[in-house]
Amino acid sequence: MLNQVVLVGRLEKEIEIVEKGDKKQAIITLAIPRSYKNEEGIYETDFVTCNLWQGIAENTCEYCHKGDLVGIRGRMESNEIEKEDGTKEYKMQVVAEKVTFLSSKSKEINNENARNSEEI
Repeated sequence: MLNQVVLVGRLEKEIEIVEKGDKKQAIITLAIPRSYKNEEGIYETDFVTCNLWQGIAENTCEYCHKGDLVGIRGRMESNEIEKEDGTKEYKMQVVAEKVTFLSSKSKEINNENARNSEEI
């Protein structure tokens, strides 16, 4: 059996670390644009929830911010949630095993501003 996922997308919001007992966790959402347009000619975006634990969570929180491009290698995990009416629902999410910092949105803006100022 194989359970491996590779994703590349932008962080939807700033990362916050939550302590769960003696472990640290960050839940992030990656915005990943689809590679094709819908009927209206618009590229739709998927939003994927990812769990980061311990050192991966701490490093990502320290070095990455909203809008930054990151790559995630991990595995899919399903969690069973019991609703108020007693029915059960399964929620799929990615558990990150490795996060790669690909680019910083602020650096891209600063580089663009630097290029623009050189042209003037």
